[in-house]
This record gives sequence, C-alpha cells and structure tokens, in this order.
Amino acid sequence: MNSRPVLRPSLLAVAAALAALPALAQDAKPADDKAKSLELVTVTGSRASIRSVADSTSPVDVIDGATIAASGAVELGRLLQELAPSFNFPQSFVSDGTDLIWPASLRGMGPDQVLVLVNGKRRHQQALVNVQQSIGRGSAGTDINTIPVSAIERIEVLRDGASAQYGSDAIAGVINIVLKRTKEGGSASGEYSQTSKGDGDSWRIGANTGFRVGNGFLSLTAEYLDRGETNRAGPDSLRVSPAKVTQRIGDAATKSKLLWLNAEVPIDQLEFYVFGGLSSREGNSSGFYRSAGDGRTIPALYPNGFLPTLLTTTDDWSLAVGLRGQFAKEWSWDASLNQGHNQFEFASSNTANVSWYYEPKPGGGIYADTPTSAKDGTLRFRQTTANFDVKGQLDWGIGKEPLYVAAGAEWRTDGFQIVAGDPVSYAYGRTNNGNIFIANQTGSAAAAGIQGFPGFTPGTEVDKSRHSLGVYADAESSVTDSLVLGAAMRFEDYSDFGKNATGKLSMRLRANEAVAFRGSVNTGFRAPGIQQQYFSQVSTTLGAQGKLTDTVTARQGSPLAAAFGIQPLKDERSKSATLGMTVTPAPGVSLTADFYDIRVKDRIVFSSEIGPEANSDNCVDAKVCPVRVILRGLNLGAATLFTNAIDTKTTGADIVGQYTMKLSGGDTLQMDASYSYNKTKVTAIHSQSSVLASSVLFDQTQRTLIQEALPHHRAMLGGTWRTGAWRINLNNTYYGEVSGQGFTGVKQTWSGKWLTDLSVGYKFSKQFEVTAGGQNIFNVYPDKWSDAAGFPLNALGFTYGWETLPFGLNGARYFVRGKYSF
Repeated sequence: MNSRPVLRPSLLAVAAALAALPALAQDAKPADDKAKSLELVTVTGSRASIRSVADSTSPVDVIDGATIAASGAVELGRLLQELAPSFNFPQSFVSDGTDLIWPASLRGMGPDQVLVLVNGKRRHQQALVNVQQSIGRGSAGTDINTIPVSAIERIEVLRDGASAQYGSDAIAGVINIVLKRTKEGGSASGEYSQTSKGDGDSWRIGANTGFRVGNGFLSLTAEYLDRGETNRAGPDSLRVSPAKVTQRIGDAATKSKLLWLNAEVPIDQLEFYVFGGLSSREGNSSGFYRSAGDGRTIPALYPNGFLPTLLTTTDDWSLAVGLRGQFAKEWSWDASLNQGHNQFEFASSNTANVSWYYEPKPGGGIYADTPTSAKDGTLRFRQTTANFDVKGQLDWGIGKEPLYVAAGAEWRTDGFQIVAGDPVSYAYGRTNNGNIFIANQTGSAAAAGIQGFPGFTPGTEVDKSRHSLGVYADAESSVTDSLVLGAAMRFEDYSDFGKNATGKLSMRLRANEAVAFRGSVNTGFRAPGIQQQYFSQVSTTLGAQGKLTDTVTARQGSPLAAAFGIQPLKDERSKSATLGMTVTPAPGVSLTADFYDIRVKDRIVFSSEIGPEANSDNCVDAKVCPVRVILRGLNLGAATLFTNAIDTKTTGADIVGQYTMKLSGGDTLQMDASYSYNKTKVTAIHSQSSVLASSVLFDQTQRTLIQEALPHHRAMLGGTWRTGAWRINLNNTYYGEVSGQGFTGVKQTWSGKWLTDLSVGYKFSKQFEVTAGGQNIFNVYPDKWSDAAGFPLNALGFTYGWETLPFGLNGARYFVRGKYSF
C-alpha cells in the first residue's frame, strides 16, 4: 500500500509562475479579447440563446478552437482528458475490444451516463460492450474518437444532470461537439510524435476546407491517423526460461480514417442543414501468451508458444439532415432526422483452435490441421432519431425579460445485432460435438474455439430493435434584475420497459456585479442500453469428465436469467443537485465553484462471474448448492449477466479559475487552474435472485472498480504566454490515487502523480505555424505492482497494474506539428 501523496504542482510550474511575476508587474492589464470570450453564447444547458457561459444557470466548460490547436492531443478523447477537469479517459490493454475504444467518463459516472451531442443533436452509441475488468465494465458508451479534432470549432461540456432537457443518458452531463463552419479557405496540418522509449510512432494529417453555397457554406474535414503500438511489458519469469518479454502491454497499433461534413444553406425563408461523417479504425492488440507446454498451444505449429493477435475494426457513419425556420415574431422551429450506425468486428490471427487440430480422424489419427486466423464475429448498433422543436418568447408581464420557452418531441429507434464468427472461431472440433473427447498435447480436454478471443456462436446471434417517444417543455426567464429561474420536464415512453417522467429546476442569483450563485435540482434516468439487454457471449471448455460446458454472458430473458430469477432490465433513476457560484471581479478574471450530489437507483451493472458453490463438485441437492444445480442443469460452468443490482451516491466539486491579462509590448498571459473532487459509493446491492446473495452477484472486486478505480482528485495548473510570433503553453495535471483488485483479489492503491505538458509554437507567417512540445515531459509512470498484490501477473510482465491506469503507462511523448492556413 502506498502512502497518500501531497498535492503539489511540478517544479516547472512553480518556476514558470515566479518567472512571470516581473513581467506581470510591468504592465499587467486584463485582456479585452479574453473578456469578450467569457461572453461566448453556448447552446448546451439552456435553450434561451441570450445566455452566455458566465450567465448560465448550470456549469458549462467551453473549449475553444485556439485551446484545441495548442494541445498536443491527436484524438478527441485524449484532448478532453487534457483540457476538461471532470473528464476521464483511462487507457486499456489486453481487454479485447476495449483496447480500441477506450471508455469516456464525466464526473466519475459510467461511460453510458454521459450524453454526447454533435451540433446539439444526439450522437449514437457504440456497438461494443465493455465486458472486461476495466473502467466502464458493462457499459456501451459513445465512441468519441470517431469525430476528427480537425473538424471541431469548440466543445461545450455541461457538468449537470440534463435528462429533463435531452433525455436518456444525461445523468452525469452533456458533451456537445460544435463543428467548424468554414465558408472559404481552410487549413491543413501534419503531426508526428513518439514516446521517449522510441515506440508509439504516430502520424496524423488533417485538413479542413469550406466553400460558399449561396449564402450558406459547406465545410469538409478529412483526417488520417497511424498510431504505432507501445509496449511496457516486463520480463516473463514464470512461463519462459530465461525470462523475456512475452506480452504486449500498452497502446494498440491503430489506423484511423475520418471524413466529415457540415453544411447550412438558406432556402428562401428557411435554412437547410446537414452534417455527419464516416470513420474507420483498425486495431492490432494481443491476448495472453500461451507458453510451449500449455495445453492451449500446438507444438507442431508453435514450438515456442505463441501470443494470439486480436484484429479489431470499427466502422461508423452518421448523417443528420434538418430544416429550420421562423414563424410569428420571435419564434423558430427545427425539424431534423439523424441516423447513426456503428459496427465492431473481431478477428484473430497468429492463433489456433486446439480442438480442431487434435480432433480424432475417422480411421485413426488426428486431423493435425487448424486455421491460424478467423473472423470472430460482428456487433452492430444503429439509431434513428427524429426531432421537432420550437422555441420563442412570451411576454408574461413578470420580471425584466420575456419568458423563453422551448418544447419539442423526439422519436427514436435503437437496434442491436450480433453476427456469429467463422465456425473455427467457436467450435469444439469440426462437428462441435461435446460427446467426443478431444485430448490436447497434455492429454487433458482440448479447448474449444480460437485461442485469444473465441468467436460469437450462432446461438448468440440476435437482431433486435426498440423505439421510444419523448416530449419535453423548457422555460427560463429573469424574474427580477438579479434572479433567473428555469424549469424543464420531459416524458418518455419506451417500447421495452415503459414510461418515465423527469424534471429540472434551475436558478441563478446575482448578488452584485461580481458574484452570482447558481444551482439546480433534477431527476434523471437512463434507459437500459439495447446492447446490455441482448448482448451474449459463450466461451466453451471441457470439464474434468470430458463434458462440454459453457461460460456464458446471459442476456435478459434467457433460461439462465429465468432460473436465477433475474428480471428484465429497467431504467436507472437518478436524483441530483448542483450548487455553485461564479466570481468575476474584473474583466479577464473568472472563478467558478460547483458542488454536486448524484444518486442513482437501480444502476445497471455487469455482474461478477457466478460459479458453483465451493466444494460442491458432487452436490445434487438444490437446497444445499442451488447455483451448482442450476448451472449443471443448463450445462454451464459459470455465468455473468446484466442486472439492476446497485444504488450509488456520487459527490463532488469542480473549481475552475482563469486570469487573462495584457503585458507590456502587446504580450498576453492566460493562466488557468482547476480542481475536481469526485467520489462514488455503492450504497446498496440488491439481488432479485433467491439463490444469488448480493455479495455473489456483485462482489467486493466490482465494488472497488466502481468506487476507487477513477481518481477522486484531479487538478490542473497551467498557462499560455503569447509574445509576438511565439506561443508557449504549459500545463500540469494531477491524477489522484486509484485502487484495484480485479485480477489477483488483493487490493493495491497506486499513488497520485503530476504530469507536465509543454508546447512552443512559432508563426512564420499568418499562414504557417509550427508547434513542438511534449506530453508528460518528465516521463512519469504509474507505481509498479507490488509483489503481494500483483503476483502472479507482475511476474508475467504486467509491471504497472492492469484494470485502472488513469493516465496510461507510456511515459513521455514528444511531438512536432505544422499547420498551414489558406
């Protein structure tokens, strides 16, 4: 166990602040341009379009284009990790598909409890379900890396519950990606980066350009990313001699291609708009090493053992079309149709189906042949959303403002499909007949399916859909010169689990010209993901008696769920409150502090692995060993499933400060600081099953993953200095301690760390700029796994842990980027 670290910035940050003091004393004045940016109108969290960020009743972070350009991040997830104080984007490895799509989290909640919008319209979710022991286990969130950074004008992050305004998934908040509206010219950029270890070579090229279309525009963005793998595995001293590295532990090798558009064209008194994009991403990662003497390998094919390779591909497309117009005075309407599709394909190479190879051949001998690659199956998610919204104002005779009103309806369909893999990916021999005993090289039962990632079987195939209808109303106004009140309510009707109603009240009270208080209370909900309802996966093995058995992820309504008494999934319900204040004592200076409490009832989780009772091999009495009897009756070895098993309470605080000033000679200095505290507690575990105790359904390992795997403390301290053609950006980020026990059963706490990013940009002309810098320039790594908590995995090469690494394990990364505007 590590001691709790002292929360302190790096020496470089302190030195930079001290060095800046003489310059500040020379001629420090608030920067007018920054003062103006504080009045940026946001479209997230309030439908009263006159509101600025500073005037909002809810906390909203706005990341503008200049800040995005100064970052060294090449993917949206890492960009938000760097710039949004309450956003987490932990890295994952040796976790199947989660190696390619990392889960994103806001305010410590689940990846599927944050709603993502693009241009204010709902973004579809991913097909992949995170079922490994990693952050976001059991969720199917939104793959935000399908949106190219080159296409983004700004990002708005609403840190407040908003189900009453936007519907399902907005329990933790809303992230709205606003696309560029380039009307002419554009920009092209290229970037190369590499880690201090000399691996992870990454190339990114991107371009954005625009054209006038009548009085409107067409903005196009293309981006390509080739990111090399990193490997921080240590020597394997248990499976090979002499010890050597056998694993791939780090970022998966990735290639991404993205093409997006954003267009608006006036037609008479109307405005037609369309936006969306195509994305294709390929990943190359690995599973566990199979050593030479292991029954899961074949000496004739792999005399020295082998490391199975997992090849994943995710294809994504979306298209939103709409029409906007005015009617009456001060009223407008918006009708839109938004379609999205996400597909995730699994394939394996450098592998084998051991049972296929050793299957007895008619007439004697074995087949002695197996494919070494296979398609393991495909997951698909599709969504169609139709919206009709109206907004305007009513003269209601109260206060200084009209009553700003919005109302609308949303119809949505969700679909989920599982397509089986090649027979060799899942089968037990060519006939898939469990009555045939197939011995591996050790004489014990051969494993079925391809090694690494056994494929989806025909029995797990599914193609299901559901639909929902929602209506909402939203009103806001200044009832006095200093008090703004808002209210929203929403009613939803889902075809699979029923009806839901949510509401929200919000306020902002201005105490004086510099200080204001804001707060909200709301109820929220999250519909169970259709992926969670119908996902199923089977891994087939042979027991000691040579009988084919399955370890299964059981979908709702399955015989196993019925036998355990687990009911179909229902929606999560939440109650939350936010209370905060804003302080703007002078132009260019702002400070916000917001405190929140989020309570979720019937939260959907992925259960622990449920196996037979201990020492019950020969038990047949359902009163003594009910789990053993149920599993044996269904020919199962173990099972996992989705269920509304827990209630949680999340409390936290976000404090954000900014000071921008003009210095002598026309220089500007922007200083930023933030601190986020977040803690989630499992307040109740309830099992619907009469045979599964709550501690079996959701054990302590899973509680630790929910409660302690994300940092409770995050802090950022940095600034940007602009002088002449130079721009220097320095940012320090603190990630608090985290704990986990998922793979060894022994809990370990990894201490908090400070990471420092530095970039220097120089404009050679108005058109051409070069930026060079580094992320984590002091090469900080997580603590190593202790011998007590990490064995045997640390002896296999998992040096730095596994399930929870809030800033990864790559160490320093250095980059150079060129950008040309035309």
